[in-house]
Amino acid sequence: MRYGRRGAFTEVVKGVVVKGSRLTLILAGLAALGPFSIDTYFPSFGAIGEHFGVSLLQVQGTLTYYLVAMALMMLLHGALSDSFGRRPVILVSLTVYTAAALGCALAPSFGLLLGFRMLQGVAAGAGIIVGRAIIRDRFEGSEAHKLMAQVTMLFGLAPAIAPVLGGYLHRFFGWQSVFVFLTLFGLVLLAACTFVLPETLAKEARTPFHPAPLARTYMSIFGSARFVALVLSLGFGFGGFLVYVASSSDFVLGVLGVSETGFAWLFVPIVIGLVGGSWLVNLTAGRVPADRTASYGYLLMFGGAAFNLVYTTFFTPQVPWAVLPIVFYTLGVSLQGPIITLYALDLFPKSRGLASSLQGFLQTMLFAGVSSLVVPLVIGSGFRYALAMIVMLTLNYLGWRYFHWAAPTAAHPAKVGSKVG
Repeated sequence: MRYGRRGAFTEVVKGVVVKGSRLTLILAGLAALGPFSIDTYFPSFGAIGEHFGVSLLQVQGTLTYYLVAMALMMLLHGALSDSFGRRPVILVSLTVYTAAALGCALAPSFGLLLGFRMLQGVAAGAGIIVGRAIIRDRFEGSEAHKLMAQVTMLFGLAPAIAPVLGGYLHRFFGWQSVFVFLTLFGLVLLAACTFVLPETLAKEARTPFHPAPLARTYMSIFGSARFVALVLSLGFGFGGFLVYVASSSDFVLGVLGVSETGFAWLFVPIVIGLVGGSWLVNLTAGRVPADRTASYGYLLMFGGAAFNLVYTTFFTPQVPWAVLPIVFYTLGVSLQGPIITLYALDLFPKSRGLASSLQGFLQTMLFAGVSSLVVPLVIGSGFRYALAMIVMLTLNYLGWRYFHWAAPTAAHPAKVGSKVG
């Protein structure tokens, strides 16, 4: 579109910037709903167990149920928004989420708490899945990439803020206050989306919701061994530090021996690694070959994991040495993460949306598996945490090598920094 006067063009650009900034905050809030729902109540695990008379492992089940429900619903959020619009799916999911959070705060029994946590999981995943679609609806090329990067950077702060905030809420107001906060957070997002968030998918662009064709597409993607290998590789890579996140109450309060307000000792290093790695990827995109960047990531990951294992073998874990390896490990994960994600999505260039949903599903299910199966094996021992990190990293590397081995002569389908359709 051409403008007869330079001033008119300037006003349009300013309008896009303002709208983009406002949209960035809303989408970042929607994406942060998941981390806040997971991390904020970690400091309250012990108190929840005492309140309902259940064990710490049973309280851990509130996380597992949440993750399984979120993973399963992730398979439908994208398809539902393609058929009924982005805005209705967001508004309905936020309404359900807010009601479920209030239900958690008022739950009279542990069984009802589990049920409301599952309902939170059903609703919480819509923000990140549909949010990506909104960005692609409204922006193209570099503008879309910039907005996605801004959302990611803001989203990366949530894991550091949530447990610290949760620790203070728990200390001064009790464990129920954490879920009251999540209720208020949901209400704020619901109000912002109701009055500000536009519908970005035109009615003529929507597709009918037919479960059978969707199921066939899902199965064809699931049937790709290379796709599954890459997705599991990235999932296991993240699992190396997510085992600390899933059992942060034990690691921070028990292994490190700090107070409920000391969760920053774990989550700040994680965020430093994730945000720092994302910044390095943006800096080197198009300048350093993708596989070489991934190799640098593996050097950092193996170095951090090896130091972690040696340190916990000979010394009692304490800050800062017990969390320093986590910085290097997460830095390496965030270097390889965009590369693996692009390689996996570009295996199905005509179905990247569905492939993205399946990535989210498989990785969330993997996190649920870590929470329910791995955490009980590592609780109480810094050495076992370090050993779990090594095992997860090994599985990550095997998946990465299988992807290359399965197609040794094929050109890699994506490069970091390349335009993704």
